Amino acid sequence: MSTATKKPARPMRGVGDALRAWWGGLSRPAQWAVGIPAILVLAILPLFPPPLLDTPGTSFGGVMAQFAMYALLAIGLNVVVGQAGLLDLGYVGFYAVGAYSVGLLTSPDSPWNQVGHGFLTTKWAWLACVPLAILLTAVSGLILGSPTLRLRGDYLAIVTLGFGEIVRHLADNLGEITNGSLGLSRIAYPRLGESPQHPEGYFSGSNLGKSDSWNLLDRANSGTWWFWLGMALVVAVLLLVGNLERSRVGRAWVAIREDEDAAEIMGVPTFKFKLWAFTIGAAIGGLSGALYAGQVQFINPTGFNVINSMLFLCAVVIGGQGNKLGVIVGAFLIVYLPNRFMSVQVGGQSLGDYKYLFFGVTLVVLMIFRPQGLFPVRQKLLAAGRQVYRAVHRPGAQAATAPTGGAR
Repeated sequence: MSTATKKPARPMRGVGDALRAWWGGLSRPAQWAVGIPAILVLAILPLFPPPLLDTPGTSFGGVMAQFAMYALLAIGLNVVVGQAGLLDLGYVGFYAVGAYSVGLLTSPDSPWNQVGHGFLTTKWAWLACVPLAILLTAVSGLILGSPTLRLRGDYLAIVTLGFGEIVRHLADNLGEITNGSLGLSRIAYPRLGESPQHPEGYFSGSNLGKSDSWNLLDRANSGTWWFWLGMALVVAVLLLVGNLERSRVGRAWVAIREDEDAAEIMGVPTFKFKLWAFTIGAAIGGLSGALYAGQVQFINPTGFNVINSMLFLCAVVIGGQGNKLGVIVGAFLIVYLPNRFMSVQVGGQSLGDYKYLFFGVTLVVLMIFRPQGLFPVRQKLLAAGRQVYRAVHRPGAQAATAPTGGAR
């Protein structure tokens, strides 16, 4: 008497899994055909914010500008944590190096100010400092990673956490250079669109925009302009990181993340590729720091504490480690939700002030029920391997390959 075989229960699929499967099923041209209109819709969103998405009490354009900056940070940290599997708790240190690279070269409060009387002109000072900030943070990542990336797990996390705190304390104690806790003000920003209507340009904080104008350039405030610039940088970085993922470098990162010992036995030079991930992630963090310095035009050490580093890591974990689009969603949630609920009062206290409590509870719940994040990464090589396995072990395939009886 034969017994019916039961198929194993399929795991529960969430919205993130369905979206990921739909996106992964599209061809490359189809992904571009969907992605470009989506980016255009996202670009005009700050100009005509829907009532349900608008942030009462604060500029929606400014919130979206902060989101673009956090998206860059999340992508850079995802290279280190999500792709290579290196636990970095001091990523805010690279963010600070990028911001102070721009501030020290362009702020009148700095003895190293080069605007006007140095090699930087007033109009192009910020743009000229961005490559320098990227280079300096990449070098700092190389210097930090060279002696420390032989460590693993908790030991590496403690070292990187110490690096972030060292950078913050240096900025606080080197008063003659960094102006200490008073910070650096009047940092340079892009001088684009200077006119009688906008004497300091589109990117100046004095540009409040004209909400009643149908000219999109005049309607956009400074936050919207910074959001557009940030999204352009996000797209450029996504293209770079996406190409790396599909290359030999990306496959080596996946191997290191899954099992570093096995990868090394199979001939992968793990230290070299970990150093690549650390350096690339640091450079992207420096780019975001330069964006932050130009946007707020003021930096001080309190903006680079360990709490911010935890928020960056929270965006990666919530969105889905290793998934580029997932960590962008995580960055949006980290930035948008506190600003959205800032106007909601509970017991005389703004609900947005409880953001650390809410994100902490969210992380605990995610680790219990969905540790892979909202949008888990899809390993295409493993998925292709499963498809081959199923094709070989289909009942029809087994019947076709079974020996047939005959006369001998």
